Amino acid sequence: MSLFTLAVSHLLFPLHEKIKRHDSVSIRKRLEKQERWPPEQLEKWRVARLRDFLTSIGQSVPYYRELFERIGFDPTAVSSTADLSRLPISDKATMRNAGDSLKADGADDLTRYNTGGSSGEPLIFYIGKDRKSHDVGSKWRVTRWWGVDIGDPEIVVWGSPIELGAQDRLRLLRDRFLRTKLLPAFEMSEKNLDHFVDVIQKYRPTMLFGYPSSLSLIAAHARTHGISMDRLGIRVAFVTSERLYDEQRKIISEVFGCPVANGYGARDAGFLAHECPEGGMHLQSEDIIVEIVGSDGKVLPTGQSGEIVVTHTATSHFPFLRYRTGDIAALSTEPCACGRTLPLLKEIQGRSTDFVVAADGTIMHGLALIYTVRDVPGVERFKIVQHSLDHTEVILVTSGMFDEAGEARIVRDYKSRLGHEVNVTITRVDQIPPEKSGKFRYVVSHVSGTTAIKSS
Repeated sequence: MSLFTLAVSHLLFPLHEKIKRHDSVSIRKRLEKQERWPPEQLEKWRVARLRDFLTSIGQSVPYYRELFERIGFDPTAVSSTADLSRLPISDKATMRNAGDSLKADGADDLTRYNTGGSSGEPLIFYIGKDRKSHDVGSKWRVTRWWGVDIGDPEIVVWGSPIELGAQDRLRLLRDRFLRTKLLPAFEMSEKNLDHFVDVIQKYRPTMLFGYPSSLSLIAAHARTHGISMDRLGIRVAFVTSERLYDEQRKIISEVFGCPVANGYGARDAGFLAHECPEGGMHLQSEDIIVEIVGSDGKVLPTGQSGEIVVTHTATSHFPFLRYRTGDIAALSTEPCACGRTLPLLKEIQGRSTDFVVAADGTIMHGLALIYTVRDVPGVERFKIVQHSLDHTEVILVTSGMFDEAGEARIVRDYKSRLGHEVNVTITRVDQIPPEKSGKFRYVVSHVSGTTAIKSS
């Protein structure tokens, strides 16, 4: 660790957080102690944390005060995380309808946020200092797993309007002393890719952070143009906010000469899980409880795939309690070779809208369609949109190698999977824009019922 990084991580950044009245430093230190606790000790903490959280919102949050009274729920009697199943599951619609009744009494120091709406259901919500501190402390903890720290040179390839719209003088000053350089993920033109590669070469960051689609595009661009990027001193590439595909991990790792560390979370649900150097996807479970539920809302046995439901105990000022994320995953009971006792996500399969439905009702992951299109010569970029049970559109950016045979192969393979009566259309474009947030989604299904995950 350089002297500058040491000064930033131990002095300047803690001072920055203290001025903002954030507890991220103490939270990071606590989490680093707890991540190797025996499972019984960790579970005892989680139950106490959950009981305090439920007691707090039952007293101070109008929506839950009324709900707990109506269903006869006594939060002080909670003795297990399994007691959560006595409470209803919430979702974006629930929280929109509840509105300001989700705000705790007297909670006036909240920041307004909104989800990107890529699911078709944007949500306005609020975050207090407890949650902000937890997000920072938790991310800081996992950054250090990889031998890097706040203050090491970093390039961030991001597209959120919140981050990119806040480039005021104070923000620029903070990024300068943190040695963070921001590149806009929603501007992936050929000209900008040239610029991004040039910036990374000149800046020589210790770490990269961004969407897997964005970093893999930059890596592919460098490889196509014969530009070497693997001796810049990059130690790790952190990716998040989208599903990480194997081919993306491979090209990012090979081009930049570093491991890829996958993170999972959302602006609303919080920072939920992160990959360690041994490959384990650890849940940030000291303060976050994750349930895996089926289409009927019942908790599934460990190992079975279902929808992730989150209870974040650092959100008492605007609670996220049994909140459906729309993401599909499974839990694992296997220990991680790193020695951390935090529970593991066995796999994160994607959003429920990353699944497609065949004409006969069979539900399958979008990878069943991705495998075909990515192997067709001449396909440079793609997006698959299932508009209805009988119409799927494949949007393509192609080179001169793409021909009628490739188009016929896509149509033939898709019909064999979705149904021969399904209309498969090919649309060629010059560019496929990302979502407003800067994320890119390879598969989007508008067919209802895709959360009822079955084996295909």
